[in-house]
Amino acid sequence: MWKDVRDVFAPIAFEVAYSLGKHVLEGEGGTDRDLPALTPVLRWKKGDKIATRNETWFEKNCLSEDCAADLRLHGKLLLSGVHVRPHLALGGVRNVSLNLTISNAGDDAYDTNIFLNFSREVHYINFWQREEKGISCGLVELDFLKCSVGFPFMRAHTKYHLAVLFDTSHLSGENETLQFLVHTRSANPEHLTADNFLEISIPLVHEVDTTITGLVEPTSFAYGNSIEASRFTQLEDMECNFQPINLTFQVVNNGPSRLPGSIVDIRIPNRLVASGADMFHILDTQVAEGRGNCTPHRNPTPCTIPQDRENIFHTIFAFFTKSGRRVLDCDRPGRACLVISCTLGSQPKEEAISIDVRMLLNTEILKRDSSSMIQFVTRGNVRVDERAMEIPHGQSEEITLVFEALHSQEPRGYVVGWIIAISLLVGILIFLLLAVLLWKMGFFRRRYREIIEAEKSRKDSDESWDWVQKSQ
Repeated sequence: MWKDVRDVFAPIAFEVAYSLGKHVLEGEGGTDRDLPALTPVLRWKKGDKIATRNETWFEKNCLSEDCAADLRLHGKLLLSGVHVRPHLALGGVRNVSLNLTISNAGDDAYDTNIFLNFSREVHYINFWQREEKGISCGLVELDFLKCSVGFPFMRAHTKYHLAVLFDTSHLSGENETLQFLVHTRSANPEHLTADNFLEISIPLVHEVDTTITGLVEPTSFAYGNSIEASRFTQLEDMECNFQPINLTFQVVNNGPSRLPGSIVDIRIPNRLVASGADMFHILDTQVAEGRGNCTPHRNPTPCTIPQDRENIFHTIFAFFTKSGRRVLDCDRPGRACLVISCTLGSQPKEEAISIDVRMLLNTEILKRDSSSMIQFVTRGNVRVDERAMEIPHGQSEEITLVFEALHSQEPRGYVVGWIIAISLLVGILIFLLLAVLLWKMGFFRRRYREIIEAEKSRKDSDESWDWVQKSQ
């Protein structure tokens, strides 16, 4: 009957009282004319006691007069399944263990309890004790746990170890930290209580590993005067021929946490020279399913046709001296680039968001370049929200897309005529130069008649000598 008694400092009161009960005679069967039976009367005088009271105290093993305990609490939070980190990755850690150590440096502590307050987003699973020392835990409320330690008393100079397991898979991340408030107390008086309280917290971080992929269409195209205009796009009331270019980027959150948001920066080389005209005209930028938006860009003069400042001889010289590949890269210093920034919304683990960019390239500007091939290096990179943390040494957060513009290598019609004329002129000049050179060397001044007659005389003398020898 005493196993549930917890208050051992208050005495147990016993009270005994006496009184007369109802007196009932057996065999009552008299008539109404009979006298009623006599009943006993309690003889009581003023000042007498008909009750007595006694208080019995529990015997306690206490050395101090007031039987003061000295409880001390220590603890740390352990994350399961990961390396030791100073934060908890939302979605990456399913369970956490709150390891507690309670010690008593004073007298025996009676009715000792540990109380834990925690967020309603974490769920109590179970507890574990290193040794069977009479620890029991139970939920008082969804966010309040009570653990009884060493009932009915915790002996002096003893230490108990306790681990409480919680499920953290439902943390939303609305709070920046996960906090546990722990305190202990007993029925004993206690002089120092500062070490009875413990506050354990750990930062909550959206830990993500983002990667960006992409593709460009087309990867190469030809331009030049010999290319039919029907292969290009024309805008209303504009003379320029535009080459459509479509860029597609895809941002993937590989987790383990939900990505609160991110920013994608797309950099496109937009000029052949720093002081030149813009080559690209952005038609549209779209984020799939409306899960973000991009900064608008508008080229007020999309159809810029550079003026020919060179004469025909410079044009012909540029044709014959056309260089090879020219690379336009935003990472190179002094390069003018078009930057498109897209803000993306929340992104769960293993989910992808696509960004489509439709634009036009003014090929009239390309025709004025002396390269036979122009290579455009477009770069895209993703930056996570400040509330998130990128996993170091994870997948790349940058992608490079390359597309090429190939010159047709055919000159304009009027240039062809000039090339033919100049070629003939150069050929005649070379022929005349060669003739003069041969004349200077005496090629045209040799006497062929004298040479022929000398050769004939030599043959006649040779025949006469042969006849003399045969006659001998």
